[in-house]
Amino acid sequence: MTDQLYMQRCLELAKMGIGSVSPNPLVGCVIVNNGQIIGEGYHKKFGEAHAEVNAINDVLKNHRDKAAELLSNATAYVSLEPCAHFGKTPPCADLLIKHRIKKVVIGNTDPFADVNGKGIEKLQNAGIKVETGILENECRYLNRRFFTRIKQQRPFIILKWATTANGYFAPKNTVQQWISGPLSKKLVHKWRTEEDAILIGKQTAIADNPQLSAREWPGKNPVRILIDRNLHVPANNHIYNNSAKTIVINEVKTEVQNNVHFIQMEDMQYYLPQKIAFQLYLMDIQSVIIEGGANILNQFIQGNLWDEARVFTSATSWSDGIASPVINGIITEEHYVEKDKLTIYQNNQNK
Repeated sequence: MTDQLYMQRCLELAKMGIGSVSPNPLVGCVIVNNGQIIGEGYHKKFGEAHAEVNAINDVLKNHRDKAAELLSNATAYVSLEPCAHFGKTPPCADLLIKHRIKKVVIGNTDPFADVNGKGIEKLQNAGIKVETGILENECRYLNRRFFTRIKQQRPFIILKWATTANGYFAPKNTVQQWISGPLSKKLVHKWRTEEDAILIGKQTAIADNPQLSAREWPGKNPVRILIDRNLHVPANNHIYNNSAKTIVINEVKTEVQNNVHFIQMEDMQYYLPQKIAFQLYLMDIQSVIIEGGANILNQFIQGNLWDEARVFTSATSWSDGIASPVINGIITEEHYVEKDKLTIYQNNQNK
């Protein structure tokens, strides 16, 4: 049970990197000597030190002269296999070997081709005892975005919408009309800080003129993605302001104007979700929230190209409107956010 507790702490640490490490995975590390945690760390920011480096530096800082002896009799718990290659930082497996760590306990092996068992092999060849599969499912769930990008060569796709109690998604006219309440809106802004990008179609951009920012929650704004085949969205819309990078997928041009990147795509009437997903993968976008409209959401549902759906159902009903998308998935969570019911679905068909 002790191994599980230390790995649970790794997961708690790893979560602190949400929104800052993509396209890298979330990783936490705890170093234990004789039943006592002597150092811990997590991957804080893409391009900066990995979890193992921060954990060992924590030991060196806190224990100074005793650090070398403590490390040589310590067990390192890490939620994902230590890297074995030179990327933006040196291999973490080499660092653990250098400090003569006695044992390494790992949650998941890393599916990335340059690692994928090589880190474990390196540690074992150096005489370090290695144990894997501790809280394996929990560790995999935490890094579901990373695993999806590596294994399926596409971003982790989250669908999000609000529906009235009687199943309407939006009014039939172009007047913006809120369905969910203010606390639900704040929660959505929190979600935006946790993902790489947010995507909408032309009709939503014109009707709602959204900012697609995280202004009601501290954190970064996501990359904004607009699907606008013939570039009909006016240039003075909020989506073109300078608060975040904007990618406009269209059939007209490829061009960069300040923070706006126009990407030309051929035959957008065919296999659009698949083309979008691969384009975002090529751009190292590891996760995306698709917020509408109904046509875009339905295309991703029909293409079975989604991983998670987050649906708010309000207590109010409308007499008419555009029908909400219908989704078939496994309900994993249900919560009430003030008067709104939030249902979270998981798609198990494409795993």
